[in-house]
Amino acid sequence: MTKTKIEWTEKTWNPMTGCQIVSEGCRHCYAAQMAYRLAAMDLPQYQRVTTKAKNGSIQWTGKIQQVESALEMPLKTKQNTLFFVNSMSDLFHEAVDTNFLDQVFQVISATPQHTYQILTKRAPQMVNYFKNHSVPANVWLGVSVENRQQGIPRVKELQKIQATVKFLSIEPLLEDLGSINLKGIHWVIVGGESGSQARPMKEEWVRNIQRQCCKHRVKFFFKQWGTWGPDGVKRSKKANGSLFDGKIWHQMPRIKRIGTI
Repeated sequence: MTKTKIEWTEKTWNPMTGCQIVSEGCRHCYAAQMAYRLAAMDLPQYQRVTTKAKNGSIQWTGKIQQVESALEMPLKTKQNTLFFVNSMSDLFHEAVDTNFLDQVFQVISATPQHTYQILTKRAPQMVNYFKNHSVPANVWLGVSVENRQQGIPRVKELQKIQATVKFLSIEPLLEDLGSINLKGIHWVIVGGESGSQARPMKEEWVRNIQRQCCKHRVKFFFKQWGTWGPDGVKRSKKANGSLFDGKIWHQMPRIKRIGTI
C-alpha cells in the first residue's frame, strides 16, 4: 500500500502484479517500466513479470503474481482512504483465479470505511465476474478508453453492471472519440501520454469530451497534457501542466466517508 502521485486517488493497493499488452493504450505502459525497476531492487512480487526485449524496451511477460502478503493491508488501515486497486496490474486479467478475486472483494467488503477504485481494460471478464457477485457499495468501477476501436466497446460492457460509481479513464487519449454514450457514467478522467515516445493529444479531442460531460452532468477530471502541449509542442510533462481552458478541472464524485472502525 503506497501513497501515490496519481491526482485522482490517495493510495494504491496492489494485491497482485504483472500484466500484458491488450490494446493501443498499453503500448508505453508506465507500470511495466516501474515493475522492471522494482524487480532490479529485488522486490519478489515484481520478479519475472517483466522482461527486456532485444530492442531495449521493457515488456510484460504475461505472468501474474498474487501478493498474498498485501491482501490484508487495507484491514490494517483504519483512516478512511481512497484506494486505486492494482496500479501495477489488472484485477480482471484472464490469469487471475476467481478464488483470489473473491478474497480481494472479501477484504473490500470488510473495510467499508475505504473507497476502492478498480480500473480495467478487460471489461468482459469484469462483467462475467459480477454476473455471480454483487458490487460492494464502496467500489467504483471503471474502464480504460483510449480510442474508438478498443476503448468505446468497454463503455458498453461497464454499463451492464450496477455500481455506486462508474467511471472512464480516457488516458492516454489517442484520437477523437466522437459521440460517447455516457448513460449511467458518473465520472470521466482525461489525460495525454507521457514519456519520450508519447503520442500527441489534441485540444479539440479533449473539448469534445468535456462538452459531453457538461451536457450529461458527468464529473470531468482533466489530469494532464503529458509530453505534448495544447499548442502541439513537445516539452516536459511538468511544463505542459494540467490546465484546460485556463483552469483546473478536478471534478470528482463525492466520496462517502463513513468514519473509521
